[in-house]
Amino acid sequence: MPAADYAFYGLVWAGTVMTERVDRALVKAHDLPVSWFEVMLWLASSPEPVPASVLGNSTMLSRSQVSRVVDALQARGLVARTPSARDARSVEVSLTAEGRRLFEEADATRREVLAPVFTDLLDEQDLAALGTVWRKLKAEKEKLAQEPATGPRRSSR
Repeated sequence: MPAADYAFYGLVWAGTVMTERVDRALVKAHDLPVSWFEVMLWLASSPEPVPASVLGNSTMLSRSQVSRVVDALQARGLVARTPSARDARSVEVSLTAEGRRLFEEADATRREVLAPVFTDLLDEQDLAALGTVWRKLKAEKEKLAQEPATGPRRSSR
C-alpha cells in the first residue's frame, strides 16, 4: 500500500476507534454524547463566550448539528446563549457553572479512557508530530473554505 494511503487510512481508523471508545464511555458515565462533549471542549477552552458561528467552524460538526447540540445542552442547563455584544444579529454560547462541572468530570473520563490506547502509548515526539499533522490539515481546510469551489485539486506530491 502506498505510504499516503496507509497514513490516511491509519488516521481514519484511529479517529473512528478512539471516537467510538470515548463516546461509549461518556454516554455511559455522563449521558453525554461525544458531539456534545466536543462543543463543551471548545467552550471550556475559551475564556469568553463563543459566537455560535465560531463553534460551527471549530468543531467537526456542521452548523446545523452545532445548533442542535447547543439546543440540547441548553435544555440540560449546561450552556447559556446570550446576545452578542459585538454583533446584534448573532448569539454567543458559554458553559454554565453546571456545564463546567460536568465538562470537568467528562474530560477526566475521556482522558482515562484514552490513556491506555493513546497517551500511554505515545511519547512527546509522537504527540508533537500528530499535533503538527493536525495543524497542517486544519490550516489547509480553512484556506480551502475561503476559496471558491472549483472541483478537486490535484496535488503536486
